[in-house]
Amino acid sequence: MKTNAARLLDALDIDYGILTYPVDPNNLVAGATADKLGLPHDQVFKTLVIRGDRNGICLAVLAANAQLNLKALAKLTKDRKVLPVPLKEVQPLTGYIRGGVTALACKRHYPTYVDEWIEAHDHIAVSAGMRGAMLWLTPQDYIKATQATVGAIAM
Repeated sequence: MKTNAARLLDALDIDYGILTYPVDPNNLVAGATADKLGLPHDQVFKTLVIRGDRNGICLAVLAANAQLNLKALAKLTKDRKVLPVPLKEVQPLTGYIRGGVTALACKRHYPTYVDEWIEAHDHIAVSAGMRGAMLWLTPQDYIKATQATVGAIAM
């Protein structure tokens, strides 16, 4: 199974694994995905699509068990205010459906901001760009592939 996200990692010569899990369309929260994979919630990372009032769309990546600190993200993005985009806009902006959003190989490249907790792990799981599949890779490789800025954006 090769997704565009996996193809991007291949093109960058980044090692990764693919983890699969059964999808429940009624429960797409990242914590449920972590449970299905048998991984700690702080090792599975979700991607949120955010709109800033000055700089537009960006992606926020944080652990499944964390909440986004909007003020901290706004400070990092140099926006006065940031808000999650409405769900109906996620797929047109990223090319991915809810439960499959990833910062890897989006429809367009968006600035990506990753919570600093990512650096606490040797490996992390992030969406492979579709429901039911996660990529298993090092945080350093993920940061490199997404050109992410690391900061304290979770609470």
